[in-house]
Formats: sequence, C-alpha cells, structure tokens
Amino acid sequence: MFTGIVEECGSVKELRPIATGAELWVSSSFASEVELGESVAVNGACLTVTEVVDEAMRFDLLHETLRLTNLGDCAPDSPVNLERSLRIGDRLSGHFVQGHVDACAEVIEYSQSGQDHQLVVSLPSEFAHLMVHKGSICVNGISLTVAELEKDRFTLWIIPHTHEVTSLSAIQKGSRVNLEFDLLAKHIARITEQAAQ
Repeated sequence: MFTGIVEECGSVKELRPIATGAELWVSSSFASEVELGESVAVNGACLTVTEVVDEAMRFDLLHETLRLTNLGDCAPDSPVNLERSLRIGDRLSGHFVQGHVDACAEVIEYSQSGQDHQLVVSLPSEFAHLMVHKGSICVNGISLTVAELEKDRFTLWIIPHTHEVTSLSAIQKGSRVNLEFDLLAKHIARITEQAAQ
C-alpha cells in the first residue's frame, strides 16, 4: 500500500529485455536501505526489489507489467517516481494507492500557466465511471486531484513543488502516463454492478 506521495525521483540505469519480460535497474539514494523482497512503487507500479548493487535496485518486470504500464518506455537516465510502501503510523498525505496500474493514457497537454502547470490526460472510456470532479487519481505514482473532468479527458493542476520533485518535469505532449483509479471508487462500482444483477 502506498500514498501517492513521491519519496524521490530516481533515474533508470538500464532496461534489459529477458525471456520473461525485462530487468529494470533504477538508481536511488535509498537503495542501500531496502531489503530484498521489499515493495517499491516505480511510476506508480508496485514492484519487488530483487537485487541491490551500488545504489541501484533491480526489479523484474513481467510481460503483463510491460503491457499495462509505461515502464517499457524507460530509457537510460529516464526519471521515475519512487515511493516505498506505507508503514503503519505514517501520515497519509495523499490517498490509498495499491500500486496496481489500471491503464496507460496519453498526455494531451502539459503547459505552464503562471507558476503552475496544467496537465491534460486522455481518459480511457472503460474507466470514466471511476472518476469524479475533485476526486483522487494516481498519475505515474503521484496522488493528484481532478480539477476538470470531461468525457474523454481530465485536467490536473500541478504546483511548482510537484513539477520540480517528480518525473512530471520530463513529460510532454504524447507521453504515456500510468493511471491508478481510486480504490474506493472501484469497490463502489463493483458493489453497484453486483447489486444490479
């Protein structure tokens, strides 16, 4: 379980294809502190640390992970958002995030407006019912609030701090971002669906 509050923006060292998917190596200042088997959210995807060498963590990505996330787009030196799992007693500054990416979506616009940035992301139709105006959405592992909601897109306002300390500073129109929709909305949708049957 995570909160969507990015702990650090790490850097991709290598993404190497293997028979089962790929090996992803990410440099991080806290790499020496993690234990093998520990969960770390990388761009919002919950991954397991399988090796640590010289301030870099290795994660094994299955083909399904590569299909559902933007991690296959990573190149050396690509910034990735990192968050270690929530500990009991920690402050929950964002919202409950599982690290289970629901979909990848295309960035329609990312532009500066005064001090802030406006991020417009396409909304996959099959998930539109899980979003509400002013509700929570996790984008590349960042807990954000939906500012505007349309049928096929949604808009987020990014404050300077978030732009500077996350991988958002490297995205542009056409980039793919990982989306995880609100856990509570998914449960309510499922209960409502079952009740209607």
